[in-house]
Amino acid sequence: MGTNAAERWAEEASFFDNWAERMARDLRPLDDAVVERYRKPRGLFLKEMACSILGDLRGKKVLDVGCGDGENSVLLARLGARVTGIDVSPKAIELAGRRAAIDRVQHRTTFVCSPLETADLPSGEFDVIWVDNVLHHLLHALDQTMEALTRWARPGGRLMCIEPVNLNPTLRRIRFLVPVHTEMTPGERPLERQDLEVVEKYVPDLQRIHFNFLGRLLRFFLPPHYESAPPHKKALADALLRIDRVVLSLPRLETLGGMCLLYGQAPYGIDR
Repeated sequence: MGTNAAERWAEEASFFDNWAERMARDLRPLDDAVVERYRKPRGLFLKEMACSILGDLRGKKVLDVGCGDGENSVLLARLGARVTGIDVSPKAIELAGRRAAIDRVQHRTTFVCSPLETADLPSGEFDVIWVDNVLHHLLHALDQTMEALTRWARPGGRLMCIEPVNLNPTLRRIRFLVPVHTEMTPGERPLERQDLEVVEKYVPDLQRIHFNFLGRLLRFFLPPHYESAPPHKKALADALLRIDRVVLSLPRLETLGGMCLLYGQAPYGIDR
């Protein structure tokens, strides 16, 4: 890999190291109520839908790509999976290990610190490749990334990707007029149509479920953890998300969604 790649990895590691340091200040076990919500998912929230599609994870081998502080890894482990988390940030990986320990799932979790482009993981190993808000950081190497992900999956294994998308340029321009601060790494942007075509090249049966039309409003009134919200705010959130499910299920209106669940099977017959 060239100097530019090494510089990019160092920049991303530094960004997420700083983020991990902030997250470590409030480290606590995952709420049992959160685990139960994903054990019996309603499919309203994006990650609930992902868990609903995956079904019973007990005994499944899951690769958590860009695992960050390990919150998803711990959740998946508490749902019964055996999880390998990988991330470029050393401090995030350290925090993920601590999180697994306090949730008592360290025996079902392994964490690897490495850029995806140079990761040495076994081919055909994982039943599920879990990717939560990672591909849009790797658009410069999307082909290489997707080749690796499908290689690491067992033939017929599930790829489950949660990503921001930009399929409606007008809505995207309006978004930049709204004064909502979001932290961004250099070079990241939502996936566009040409990026989805790259993903589909490696996952021919790729399916999409769109989210976050009215759901964009949740950030203005819903606490970071749904379970801690008062009943009236939960009811409002649920109503908005149910409307989203109806609106965004219509082909001509799906482009209004700002987030997307991309999922499908790793193809059979790949030369591994």
